[in-house]
Formats: sequence, C-alpha cells, structure tokens
Amino acid sequence: MNDTNKAKSVNITVLTVSDTRTDENDKSGDTLVERIKKAGHRLVEKRIVKDEISLLQATLKEWIDSPEVDVVISTGGTGVTGRDVTPEAFEALYEKPIPGFGELFRQLSYENIKTSTIQSRATAGVAKGTFLFALPGSTGACKDGWDMILVHQLDSTHKPCNLVELMPRLMEK
Repeated sequence: MNDTNKAKSVNITVLTVSDTRTDENDKSGDTLVERIKKAGHRLVEKRIVKDEISLLQATLKEWIDSPEVDVVISTGGTGVTGRDVTPEAFEALYEKPIPGFGELFRQLSYENIKTSTIQSRATAGVAKGTFLFALPGSTGACKDGWDMILVHQLDSTHKPCNLVELMPRLMEK
C-alpha cells in the first residue's frame, strides 16, 4: 500500500453534554473514545460539560480555535426537553451547517428505534475549519453515528469522497 492509500489520523475531541454524567459513568463518551482510537485517530481531549449554552460554547470555541483539533464530536443534549441545548449552542457557531448529517443519522436511526428518532436533533457543521458533530446521549446513538457515518467520513481512504480530504480547503475564501 502506498502513502496515498494510507489513512490519515484525525485529531478529535469528545464532549459529553450532561448535568449528571461523570468520568465514571460516561458510557456514551467512552464508546466514542474507544471507536476513535480503534480507527487510528488521535483523541486530543474528552470533557464533560453541563447543559448550558454558555459553557458549551466556551468549550467549543476553545477547541475551534485550537490548531490541534480537527473534529469535535459531542454526545448528549440533542433532545427536546428544556435542558437540551446542544443544537442551539452548536448551530450558533456554524459558518456552514451540514444538514445531511442529521438527516442521515435520523434515517439510519429509524432502523433501530423507529419513530422515536424524531426526538433527535443531531446536527453538524463547520466553524473556522473545524468539523462539529452533535450526537444524542445514548450509547446506541453514539454507536450508530460513529459506525454508520463518522467512521467512514473521517477515513481519508473512503471513496468516492470523505470529509478528511476537504480539511485543507475549509478555510478557503
């Protein structure tokens, strides 16, 4: 295999959005970390932040501004209850939304949870050259989002195209 066919490692952070989860019981965050590492990517940091827009955006802005972070993947806070504010926090920072991510996530999720998928407001976008993905807080949703979408789109060898090959061009004007 030559270098053009060798997968590139991507620098990823994991953000668990929750008022109740801790490092000891964050199964969704741990699931993402395990899959990120298994795919050969670099975990830059994993953090748990409460469901508050200002706290979420402060963390997102820190990571967006970091040259070490290519991708942020969050879990939690995408539902429709009063404390679920992840989509609002993320979407306010997008320079370009990626609506197909949420659409595809819900389509694939329907296979497992049927109409309950309408309760998910999974979202994605780009901010200052950083990809942002917000997944629901269940372990199953994290597995689905990673295994059926993100593992492929964050694989530089995935054809016909992938998000990694776009990274050098995200800041073009």
